Amino acid sequence: MSALAGDLGSSRRILSIWLPAFAIDRWRIVTREAGGELDSGPLVLIADTAHGPRIEAANRLAMDAGARRGMMLADARTLCPEISTAPSDPTGDLAFLEQLAVRAQRWGPWSAMDEPDGLLVDVTAVAHLFGGEEALLEDVCAGFARRDLAIRTAIAPTAGAAWALAHFGWAGAIVDRELEPMLADLPVAALRLGSDVLTVLRRLGLKRIGDITTIGRDALQRRFRKRKVPEANPLLRLDQLLGRIPEPLLPVIEHHAPLTQRRLMEPIRHRTLLDQVVNDLADDMAQLLESKGLGARGLELGLWRVDGEVAVRRLEMSAATRDPAHICRLFAARLDDIEAGFGIELLRLRASWTEPLALAQGDIEAQAESPGTSLATCIDRLTVRLGPKAVSRPVPFASHIPERAQRWKPPLEREPPTQGVLEFHARPLKMLDTPERIAVLYASPDGYPQRFRWRGGVHEVARVEGPERIAPEWWRERGSVRLRDYYRIEDERGRRYWIYRQGIAGDGRGGPPDWFLQGLCA
Repeated sequence: MSALAGDLGSSRRILSIWLPAFAIDRWRIVTREAGGELDSGPLVLIADTAHGPRIEAANRLAMDAGARRGMMLADARTLCPEISTAPSDPTGDLAFLEQLAVRAQRWGPWSAMDEPDGLLVDVTAVAHLFGGEEALLEDVCAGFARRDLAIRTAIAPTAGAAWALAHFGWAGAIVDRELEPMLADLPVAALRLGSDVLTVLRRLGLKRIGDITTIGRDALQRRFRKRKVPEANPLLRLDQLLGRIPEPLLPVIEHHAPLTQRRLMEPIRHRTLLDQVVNDLADDMAQLLESKGLGARGLELGLWRVDGEVAVRRLEMSAATRDPAHICRLFAARLDDIEAGFGIELLRLRASWTEPLALAQGDIEAQAESPGTSLATCIDRLTVRLGPKAVSRPVPFASHIPERAQRWKPPLEREPPTQGVLEFHARPLKMLDTPERIAVLYASPDGYPQRFRWRGGVHEVARVEGPERIAPEWWRERGSVRLRDYYRIEDERGRRYWIYRQGIAGDGRGGPPDWFLQGLCA
């Protein structure tokens, strides 16, 4: 996370690139690459909604005919019946914008996406490499023009000022200092506020940025004092625009997946040679991952044949690894159906999914005394042999109820983010699948258990620890569900149990409390 400096004297320079017709321009590029016909008339990109198709973008001819973003397609066809339509692709637009953000790092050390149709580039102290800021903007315009992308640009000390000038100022604006007088005539929409806030400001007669600075902050502060989000507070946006407070920006960092390959001098057709090349690729991948402190959870092996056909085999592991022998053993089961044809001339191994894996010094003597296979390795072998749906593993689940604190999931499924697994609870080593009812002699109404009967045997209680109260999950249970009080007890023979009392005498949710045994302690 990078933050802009709040002091204009820090000579921060931010380049804002706005693509006014971003979705339409990308549609033209995709259509041209697919060999289709480009738009020769009014065109709109639509998205399906509950009330019918809605316009997400329109070309110049459609806008001249009256079509606007957010308008229903039926209304637009009333104004212009000959409008052509194409489906919008917001996911593809976002991916393309991310690619442009990476390419924009030609003009600065880092860039950020300004969704949905803009980019922000830090060009501080780099303009001299292009011959000045004006020459830098010319290079930016030329680079986007080569890809048939229309843009508007501006350079200013803050991201807010650069954005305002690119969207509502003059094309190619370059501002050094004294932002307030130069931005005073821009509309309040240049503050990047929500539509509801803009409506309120217009009703108050505040149509320009200069109007906000002249009426005083106290009046607006009283009206918007509870709005902490910048998009809903014009004073916060004004301070960001003028550089009085910093504005965090998230730069786009290009991620290169670890990749190793072998281009063979002679094509190979025999399985033994193929296994040898895969072994070499696995060794190279292990060294590459070790240098980065990573382990592979997903691997892709591509095999290029002489006739141009490509075969891809994928692996996903239950735990991060960089063991070449384990990787080769798993791929061996996936290469039995490979048709070499006239021979394979290129092999490429890519780590599509990686996780941090620290370096560890193994104990050679301990490994020699405890031969066997690790649990993760066993799961990977079973998954490759039986299929990903035939193997499951227990994973912790954040729940106070003991029988719900564990779930079974496929070993290759990505674990969702969680705030913790309630590690502060100490649980027995062995938990019964279903709590078993026991008969308990205890001091009424809320005394400790003194004797209990379980599976035909009577046990005298020697020591007791507790209670640990667990309330029902109100969002899942009914209001009549009773509380649980858990006790750790030890009988006269030293055996330890985990029991709980369900309910409290006189709680109005049933008769006398019931007792259950749910776990056995070490």
